[in-house]
Amino acid sequence: MVDCIFCKIINGEFGTKFVYEDENVVVFNDINPKADTHLLVVPKKHVTDLNECSEELIAKLMSIVKKVTVQEGIKSYRTVINTGKEAGQEVFHLHIHILSGNIKL
Repeated sequence: MVDCIFCKIINGEFGTKFVYEDENVVVFNDINPKADTHLLVVPKKHVTDLNECSEELIAKLMSIVKKVTVQEGIKSYRTVINTGKEAGQEVFHLHIHILSGNIKL
């Protein structure tokens, strides 16, 4: 999607450093963190929200949450998926928040 900030990040337009990357998913730090650690797990393919997500993709994303938390030494964390504007979704590209330490929601 042309105007999607996450698609631009995935395409390297901002030089964002990825904490994790594979052929389907990237993980990077949120630019407006709500916790000491605030990572975003984002599929490379543009999917608007959880309502458009396949079971395979959500399983893949959740497996990446586990892999990244182990990689980063995060033992206690919260995951959040906002679906729709009324639920707090601000970027309409599916993503999972990983929040750990001093969470300020």
